[in-house]
Amino acid sequence: MAWFILIFAGLFEIAWPVGLKISQMPGRWGMGLFIAVIGMAASGLLLWLAQRSIPIGTAYAVWTGIGAAGTFVVGVLFFGDSLGLLRMISVGLIVAGIIGLKLAHGV
Repeated sequence: MAWFILIFAGLFEIAWPVGLKISQMPGRWGMGLFIAVIGMAASGLLLWLAQRSIPIGTAYAVWTGIGAAGTFVVGVLFFGDSLGLLRMISVGLIVAGIIGLKLAHGV
């Protein structure tokens, strides 16, 4: 159960940088900041809950990794961020690290 909570924490971690990006759009300042604050609060609360069962270093690395990779994908799909080969490989390495941490958790 803690791993599902941690995954959701990582997904909410995507919300706050996206909210900050939205807040830079004309007429979207308030909505963007609202999304960012809710994302931060939900993400932090869920990370706190996950850390009851998952070691802090593993939980934090997975949380930030999901947030970083997810924000990268959102940036490419919705904000026109570039998608070069080296960028894709780099994000793939982040995802590989997340998977490795999950697999090593039970060892």
